[in-house]
Amino acid sequence: MTNEHSDDRQAVYYGWVIVAVATLALVVSNGLSIGGIPVFYKSIREDFVASGAVAANQAESFIAFGASLTFFFSGAISPIAGWLIQKFPLKKLMLAGCVMLGGGLVIHAFAASATAVYAARVLMGISLGFVGVLPGVVLVSNWFPDRRGTALGILLTGTSVGGVVIPPLATPLITNYGWRNAMILVSLIVWLVLAPAILFLVKDRPEEIVTPVDGISNKPATGIPFNQAIRAPLFWIFAIAAALIFYPIFVTSQQLILQTAKIGFTPWQSTLVLSGLFAVSVLGKFLFGYLSDHLPPVRIALACTTMMFASTLLLLNLNAITALLFLIPFGLGYGGAFVLIQRLVADFFGEQDYPRILGAITISETFGAVIGGTITGWLADRYAGDYTFSFYGVIAATGTALVLMLALNFSGPIRRDRADSDSRV
Repeated sequence: MTNEHSDDRQAVYYGWVIVAVATLALVVSNGLSIGGIPVFYKSIREDFVASGAVAANQAESFIAFGASLTFFFSGAISPIAGWLIQKFPLKKLMLAGCVMLGGGLVIHAFAASATAVYAARVLMGISLGFVGVLPGVVLVSNWFPDRRGTALGILLTGTSVGGVVIPPLATPLITNYGWRNAMILVSLIVWLVLAPAILFLVKDRPEEIVTPVDGISNKPATGIPFNQAIRAPLFWIFAIAAALIFYPIFVTSQQLILQTAKIGFTPWQSTLVLSGLFAVSVLGKFLFGYLSDHLPPVRIALACTTMMFASTLLLLNLNAITALLFLIPFGLGYGGAFVLIQRLVADFFGEQDYPRILGAITISETFGAVIGGTITGWLADRYAGDYTFSFYGVIAATGTALVLMLALNFSGPIRRDRADSDSRV
């Protein structure tokens, strides 16, 4: 068993340093490409419509498609990233991700056409395969065979913290310097903070700095291989549930801010709604990650999905009061579900091919997010920028995810002999 606790010889287990750096990577990467960038949308939309680069009646779809591209390519690259993670040092891959993320932001800042924006969003999406959730989860899991739920809960707060920190940081920069200069300024976080932290602090595994006397176990990973996992019916139930959970996560994190502006919220009020959603999800990620170390993780995932579904009903009558009532249970549920999906991949399928199987699940999450965002943006254009009708899709997706999560509660981990049997069905 890995020594994850401090003792007389080692004041702080280095795994917690790894958690800190990996969390910073998610704060920056997800904050700049997904969680925080919606505060730029209104200015980008107005700029491109005013210049004639985008037609006014396609403005919502333009924004939604750009965001969907980031999500799509972050997932599409995941199988490749999962394979590369098993072949090359994580540090090198994460540094490559920093270059792609920082470069994508600079390209976006200078974009004069929708095509250039889309190219930037593609590059930003690919970067997440190398410095986003997948490498971060694998890195932290390498260091925490025990207490994994707590460690992953802390790590994945980074995706929400980015949404809390970036909007209030970027909003005054946009107001004072314009969205293009603001985007260049926030990109400096990648070059001056994140890349150096990864370069000097990341170690792939405990064996790189800890000798066997410190309690590191070198026993082989257990579980089933990738080709057997994807032939098991349980994999597809899990994958579809993950996709349907990410449908509402994407819509609320990317497009809810546009609906708040539509119904009369000020830019700061809309920013507070977005930041509030991510702030509450931070608590959900830590709380439910911790609980998953003490209670059956699949039960915790069911509770989180239930909270998400119940709260989405409030989106049909969105105002200042219902927005607040929505944010708390949905943010808690979304945060917990996000953590539990990453953990349950290991619980159900084992660690043998964890990076590749998690990469495949990430593709499913991505399709759910892209489909959700595209449908939501298209319907909003049909209703003159009003997202209310689109929210019925959010409710339907979350309700179906709840049913599938209930089914997963009657399943157990897949063993090699079970997978062989499933593949012959």
